[in-house]
Amino acid sequence: MKLTELFLGELEREGKSTRKVLERVPEGKNAWKPHERSMNLGYLAALVAQMPGWIEMMINTDELDLGAPDSGKFRPKEHASTKELLAAFDENLGKGSKALAGTSEEHLMKPWSFKMGGHVASQNPRYIMIQESVINHWAHHRGQLTVFLRLNEAKVPAIYGPSADEKF
Repeated sequence: MKLTELFLGELEREGKSTRKVLERVPEGKNAWKPHERSMNLGYLAALVAQMPGWIEMMINTDELDLGAPDSGKFRPKEHASTKELLAAFDENLGKGSKALAGTSEEHLMKPWSFKMGGHVASQNPRYIMIQESVINHWAHHRGQLTVFLRLNEAKVPAIYGPSADEKF
């Protein structure tokens, strides 16, 4: 199996679960956060919606430097409605899928760097960065988002198994 096929299948499966979570983000609570050091609900939901689009960046660029002057464009925009949030998610999922479908196995073997102020924080072949910094990281933040849902009395969907609110 090709890496592109593996990742496209992963995006499809994880995308379905992510959509169910994003559909349940309560509107009007973007500023809510469980702790002063936590990110707020609106930012976390926007981040989860944006993350599959990172694949396009990892395929089409050689690095991301979060300390660069233009790195602010990387910060996700919070959305006022569920409709806007889901539209952003669909757009980003599409970008990631299209980039994967259009790349080669050889390109996925080339290095990609994550930098902070010019210093390399992480550098690996693109396929490893996609797995660790997008797919695994995305599942982590989606899990955080389900906790935020629970704390806001929203129903948590079944993802890898049943939840207290939803059976298979």
